[in-house]
Amino acid sequence: MVEAFAVASGKGGTGKTTSTLALGMALAVDHDVTIVDADTGMANLLFHAGLADVDVTLHDLLVADTDHAVEDAVYRRHGLNVVPCGTDLGAFRRADPSRLQDVVADLARDTDVLLLDSPATLASRSAVLPIVLADRVVLVTQPTIPAVSDGLKVQEYAASYRTDVAGVLFNKVHDPDAVDAVVERAGTYFDGPTLASIPDDDAARAARRAGEPLLTHAPDSPAADAYRTAAATLEIHDQPVDDVAERFRRAVIPDQP
Repeated sequence: MVEAFAVASGKGGTGKTTSTLALGMALAVDHDVTIVDADTGMANLLFHAGLADVDVTLHDLLVADTDHAVEDAVYRRHGLNVVPCGTDLGAFRRADPSRLQDVVADLARDTDVLLLDSPATLASRSAVLPIVLADRVVLVTQPTIPAVSDGLKVQEYAASYRTDVAGVLFNKVHDPDAVDAVVERAGTYFDGPTLASIPDDDAARAARRAGEPLLTHAPDSPAADAYRTAAATLEIHDQPVDDVAERFRRAVIPDQP
C-alpha cells in the first residue's frame, strides 16, 4: 500500500514544515513513512530534521544528467525516511521540478505513506506540482480569516485536479473555540475533517532553534500530543503500489498554476 499526501498551506508561516515532520513521525509508529521536501526553492526540512550537512539532496535527483539513484538522497532519521532538498541557489537553478514525478514514483514502491512538504503558495508550476501529484492534501492553516481564506484557495485548486482534502490542521491555536468561529466567519467549510488543533506551544519554537523535530525535542508537549491526535485521525487508504507509481508518472502538470 502507499498513499501520497501534499502537506500544503496558502501562505508562509503557518508551521507547514514543522507539521509535516511531526505528522510523519507520529504516523511512523504504525506505518513506513517517507517525507520529501518538495519546496525546491525555499527548503527548510533539512534544518528541522537535523540534515544540514548531507551530501545528496532532492536537487541532485532533479538534474537531467544526475549520477545519483533515488536512494542516495534518502536518509533514515527519527523513525522515518527523509528526502531533504538543498539550499544552494545554483542547484535550484539546475533542477527540473518536473522530474519530481519520477522520483516520487520510485519512492512510492518502498513506503506506506508519502508526505510531500509543499511550497507555501501556488505562484509557480513547481509550487503546484506536489498538489497535483498527491492522492490527498493535508491543509495547514491558522484560525485567522486571511489564513483560512488562503487555505480554501488551495482546496479549490486541489479540487480542480481531483485531489481530495484529507483533513485540516489548525496550527498555532491560542483559543480552541476560535477554530470554529473563524471557519464560520469565512462563510464556508473545508471539505476534510479537522485533524487537530495544534496549540501555540513554546516547545515548537524551542525545537526549531535546536534543529530538532518537535516530537524528539519535546515529546510530552501539548503540541506533540496534538500531532499524535492528528495522525490517529488521518485515514490511510490502501492502494496498490504499482497503480500509484504509474499514476505519478502519468500526471499532467499544468504549465501555469
